[in-house]
Amino acid sequence: MTIGTGREAGRGQAPERGRGVLEGAFALLDALRRSGDEAGVTELALACGVPKGSVHRLLDQLVGVGAVERRGNRYRVGPQLYRLGQAWEPHPGLVPAARLPLQRLRGVTGASVVLAVMREEMAITVSSVPGDLEPLLPVRDGIAFRLDTAAGKALRGPLRGGAVLDREDVMDGVCCASLPVRAPDGRTVAALAGMVPAGRRLDALAQAVAEAGAAITRALARGGQRRPVPTTALVL
Repeated sequence: MTIGTGREAGRGQAPERGRGVLEGAFALLDALRRSGDEAGVTELALACGVPKGSVHRLLDQLVGVGAVERRGNRYRVGPQLYRLGQAWEPHPGLVPAARLPLQRLRGVTGASVVLAVMREEMAITVSSVPGDLEPLLPVRDGIAFRLDTAAGKALRGPLRGGAVLDREDVMDGVCCASLPVRAPDGRTVAALAGMVPAGRRLDALAQAVAEAGAAITRALARGGQRRPVPTTALVL
């Protein structure tokens, strides 16, 4: 992969070089995401397979637009990317419709709760509420996981016989109940999962997950509760 600097724009190579810069920027941002916290130029150069000088130049540009933050010689994803990511809607109104049901599910069961959607043969968490499993199994928005998990199986559907139950199949000490979340027209748009420490009653958890999923579907039917756009977001 070539990471361009944009200097060739005046030499009749703008389309090709522009594409190279964008590919390089996204490769670096993904490497920062996969690092879990912060990374240095050498780590990022190795992860992306490009020279350190090219990585350094592109990081400077990303810092300049707020996509990356620099702390000494270390870099991490910046606030501008977070704001842009918050605007992504995997299904119209899904995230705001799920906000209250997820909180209530956590309150009733103590479970760590995630709402996941399918993208490119992976399940991606778009909303989450930490529960009793912290810090054994932290749940965060934006985490991608395989489809052989309970939530992944619920996403793939169709399901027969109730919730997908995981009795420490994926991780020792962790049990899970998951069900698909459906749009008012019956399409599966997400999977809702509650994860608890081993030894908890999964039938009660599955029932609570089902009720929370039904609440999300009802909220979607009402059009969800759309978040108002802050006036600061309109400043160009």
